[in-house]
Amino acid sequence: MDRHSMLSDGQGRGVLVTGCSSGIGRAVALCLADHGFTVFATVRRERDYEGLASLGKPSLVPFCPLDLRNLEHIPSLVTKIQEDLAARGQPGLYAIVNNGGAGSVAPLELLDLETFRGELEARLLGPVALAQALLPSLRRGAGRLVWIATPALMPIPFVGSIHVCDYAANCVTRTFALELAPWKIPSVFVRCGGILTSAPEKNARELEQEMAGWSEEKRILYRDTLEREKQQLAEFDRKRSAPTVVAENVLEALRAPRPKRVYRAGYLARAGALLGMLPESLVDWIMSRR
Repeated sequence: MDRHSMLSDGQGRGVLVTGCSSGIGRAVALCLADHGFTVFATVRRERDYEGLASLGKPSLVPFCPLDLRNLEHIPSLVTKIQEDLAARGQPGLYAIVNNGGAGSVAPLELLDLETFRGELEARLLGPVALAQALLPSLRRGAGRLVWIATPALMPIPFVGSIHVCDYAANCVTRTFALELAPWKIPSVFVRCGGILTSAPEKNARELEQEMAGWSEEKRILYRDTLEREKQQLAEFDRKRSAPTVVAENVLEALRAPRPKRVYRAGYLARAGALLGMLPESLVDWIMSRR
């Protein structure tokens, strides 16, 4: 089967998926492994590595550690991928699925800057470094890049640390698509709406901890607004889609001979796309009226 024929299964082609300890990354890794891809599933913690290894899937190859804030982890990952693919008779890597990274809920005025620095590194610098290291292998494997993020084209109060990274990821994705066009390496964006993962609960806990460390003067400024925000987020959380819907979109993007530039998955993902098409001033007004 040539590159322009629809893949009925992964045929052992190698795919790197970052952030596979839980949620979207884990769902994507398991879905691709079940459909015949060789999946290099990266995690930061040993217990998550052991959890993936215990599944006993020959096509699932866990790797630990890969903390995208630490670029020194990348060379050993590249060596592992190259050795494993060579042993399986694969010419190169078929795809990188960028999913690793997190975010926090807080007003920008009170955002912990070291935490924010880590998010920028994990969600922007790290994925670009991975691409730089693995593009020679992607060229040999006639591969593609996939980026998982939020709709990312509108500011939403108090989740700026998430959406700032995703705004930039949108630009990185599109820039790679232009620069890699001569080699026919697509760069695909999977824009997620509300997805049911452990992140919202974790963000709520971290917000409570951060608020406790703010001065009373600062806390008073945002207390009432943040309380309303938490109530809105709790209502939103009840409507989130399962992470498998993202996995299905990633699978489609990898199996299609000519993948779409953008896929949309999850609760309100299409509504977010429509909002992103409106004039910025109108979008900002809508967000201010939430």
